[in-house]
Amino acid sequence: MTAVHQFLPVFAAGDAIGGHVLRIRDTLRAAGYESDIFADDIHPPMRRHARSFLDFRAPADGRGVHLLYHLSTGSRMAAWLAEQTAPLAVDYHNITPAEYFDRWQPQAAAVAREARAEMRRLASSTRYGLADSSYNALELTGEGYPDTAVVPILIDFTDFDSTGPDTATLTRLRRRAESGGAHWIFVGRVAANKCQHDLIAAFAAYRQLFDPRARLSIVGGRTLLLYSRALERLADELGVADAVDFTNDVKFPQLLAYYSAADVYVSLSEHEGFCVPLVEAMHYGVPTVAYASTAVPETVGDATLLLADKDPLTVAVAVGRVLTDDVVRKALIEAGQRRVEHFSLVNNQRRLLEALEPRIAEHG
Repeated sequence: MTAVHQFLPVFAAGDAIGGHVLRIRDTLRAAGYESDIFADDIHPPMRRHARSFLDFRAPADGRGVHLLYHLSTGSRMAAWLAEQTAPLAVDYHNITPAEYFDRWQPQAAAVAREARAEMRRLASSTRYGLADSSYNALELTGEGYPDTAVVPILIDFTDFDSTGPDTATLTRLRRRAESGGAHWIFVGRVAANKCQHDLIAAFAAYRQLFDPRARLSIVGGRTLLLYSRALERLADELGVADAVDFTNDVKFPQLLAYYSAADVYVSLSEHEGFCVPLVEAMHYGVPTVAYASTAVPETVGDATLLLADKDPLTVAVAVGRVLTDDVVRKALIEAGQRRVEHFSLVNNQRRLLEALEPRIAEHG
């Protein structure tokens, strides 16, 4: 039996890459391949699904075994994988440019630069590549990776419906909504490339011009502490601190409660390799407004009101249109449902196998 084993630096519960890896494993096994997961840092909830990469043993000639490395950061695993005899493929999830970290966390900037250098070194050892988006695929090609195919992140939307939103969180959010005002949300780690500072500025303009009772929830972990503190100061200076809710990491049912209670999803991020939360919001019938950067236009298609610039007034007016024009809102919601179907698990599993199987056959 042919084997396709996956490798990733960090295997964490609740993140898009971790879920993607699990669904690839299940898809490969259902298609008749042997497939296991190996990682360096395995978080406790995921230990039943993976083993240390140091436990992996490949056949001496490498025949019948393929290795798929999920590249999104630097790792000691990359040099180790380059030395293996089995054919190596890379699934690229993008590396955030270092300049987004320079001001806030120089150490993280250094890590990002080393990850990019490591990515370049690994190209010569890689037989073929996968990428979440055409944007990511172009980066791989630009760094010398051969034969790259686009396979979007595997998302299982039935998990959303079977889990359901956290009751306590949903009740709290709905009670806040009783006082009126639209509820904006953004989902993603607090980091400079996500540009939550632009989001807060646009939200403040919206409150001043259209809706003084509007609320904003920024849902995600705080990976850059200095940037997070700067956001809090900005909200205070703009007079919206009481209306902006910064969460820490939330559990999956709590995340679903935020989607369920939202009136609009707004993203002004400057760097995205795919942007799963935009599609998640669409699943919940939440209309989306986004800055047209990097992979975002490809991900959302015609299902988002895309903006060419992030001037706070421009964003505020766009959100106001989505929230008050029933025709626009309905069109975005309906297009969002079509986009969710486009990225359904069945469709993306088909795309995965169509990309992998001829390359597996070619490289033995």
